[in-house]
Amino acid sequence: MFALIDCNNFYVSCERVFNPKLIDKPVVVLSNNDGCIISRCDEVKRLGIPMGAPVFKYRSVLDDHGVEVLSSNYPLYADMSHRIMSILKRFVIDIELYSIDEAFLSFHGFENYDIYSYALQIRQTIFRWTGIPTSIGIAPTKALSKIANKLARRYAIETKDVYIINSELKRIKSLKHSSVNDIWGIGRRLSKRLEDKACYSAYDFTVLPKAWIRSNFSVVESRLQQELIGESVLKLDFRKNKKSIATTRTFEKPLKELKHIKERAATFVVACAEKLRKQGSVCNIMIIILRSNFFRKNLKQHSAIKIVSLPYSTNSSLVLNSQAMHAIDQIFINGIEYKKAGIIVSGLSQINNCQLNMFDQEDPRHHNLMNAIDNINFKYTDKVKFGNQDLKIKWKMQQNFLSPQYTTRLEDIINVI
Repeated sequence: MFALIDCNNFYVSCERVFNPKLIDKPVVVLSNNDGCIISRCDEVKRLGIPMGAPVFKYRSVLDDHGVEVLSSNYPLYADMSHRIMSILKRFVIDIELYSIDEAFLSFHGFENYDIYSYALQIRQTIFRWTGIPTSIGIAPTKALSKIANKLARRYAIETKDVYIINSELKRIKSLKHSSVNDIWGIGRRLSKRLEDKACYSAYDFTVLPKAWIRSNFSVVESRLQQELIGESVLKLDFRKNKKSIATTRTFEKPLKELKHIKERAATFVVACAEKLRKQGSVCNIMIIILRSNFFRKNLKQHSAIKIVSLPYSTNSSLVLNSQAMHAIDQIFINGIEYKKAGIIVSGLSQINNCQLNMFDQEDPRHHNLMNAIDNINFKYTDKVKFGNQDLKIKWKMQQNFLSPQYTTRLEDIINVI
C-alpha cells in the first residue's frame, strides 16, 4: 500500500501556526514579487478566487471580504516542511519527498497493521508537533493514493482527513466520484481531449481501450491507466537531486533594451549553474524563456521559448552563459516591453556519469575555475560576477506583506513573556 500525505493549504497553514489571529480568517499568500495568489485557505476558495490569479484582478474582492494578503515567506515554509518530513521518517522507512508539502510513503511490511488507525496517528502527531493540518490518501498504487487524498480532503468530516482504498468496490466508487482533472498528471489540455471522447470521470479513463491510450497519448498516460486499474507500476523515487533546475523572475519594471535582458538572463544562468554544481550534476539541455506582460492588453505582446541542445554535458557558467546569450539574440524582438525571463536546465546527470563527446568537449580548466568562484562567493556573498552581469544590481523580491521568519532568523523568534 502507498500513502500520499498532503499539507492542507500549506503556506497559509504555516502563517497561521505563528499568527493565531489568522485562524478562521480568509488568507492568501502571493508568489514572487507579490504577483499571483499561490496559496488560499478554504474561506478564500469559497469566494471563487482561483489558484494563480493575479492579485490586482481580485484586489476589490479581497478588500471587500477582508482577506489578509501575505508575501511568500520561503525560509519559514522550507523549515516547516523539513520538520514534517522528519516526523514522517519516525513512522515509515520508505519515503519519497514529492514536493515541499507532499510525500509518498510505502506501507510495505505493514500487512498486520491497522493502516487507517496508523495514518490517523501520523496525522495527529504532525498536527500536535507542528500545527499543520494534513490529509492522507492510502491505496494500492501511487495514482490511486492521489485520488484517495483528494477524497479525504473533499470529505474531511466523514473521513477524518484519512481515506483508504482497500477494495475493488471502493476503487470503482472513488474513481466514479473523481473527475478527469483529479487524475495525477492530467492537465487541462489532456482533460479537454478526453472529454471530447466522452471521458468525464477517472473511472471513464480506466475503461478506455488500452490500445487507444497508447496510440493517442504517451507512456505516462498508459501507466496512469494501469495504476488506476490497481496495477502498481510507479515505485517510490528516492533520488534527492532535482531532475531539472529553473530560475525564473518577473522584472521590477518592463525591460525593452537587449543589453538589459541579457544582463538579467546571465544572472539567471549563473544561478542555475551554481545549483547544478552544488548537487554534483551537469545538464545537456537549456531552455530560455522570454515573455511580455500579457495583462497589458494595450501593448504589443511577445512570448518565446528557445530550447538549446548543448554540444556536451556541462555545469560551467561560462559555457551556459555563452549559449544563453546566443539564444536571446535569436528570440529578442525590438520594441517589446518584456516583463519576465527564465532559464531552465534539464537532461541532468551526475558529473561522473555523463555521455562524453569525441569531437567536442569542455575546457578542463573550467572545473577548477568554477570551484574557485563558488568558494569565493560562498565566503564573501556574490563578490565574483561575469562580464555581462551588472555589478550594482542585486535582485531582490518585492515582498510588501512579508511575515517574520519565525524559525530561521534569531531576531524574529517569538518572545514568550
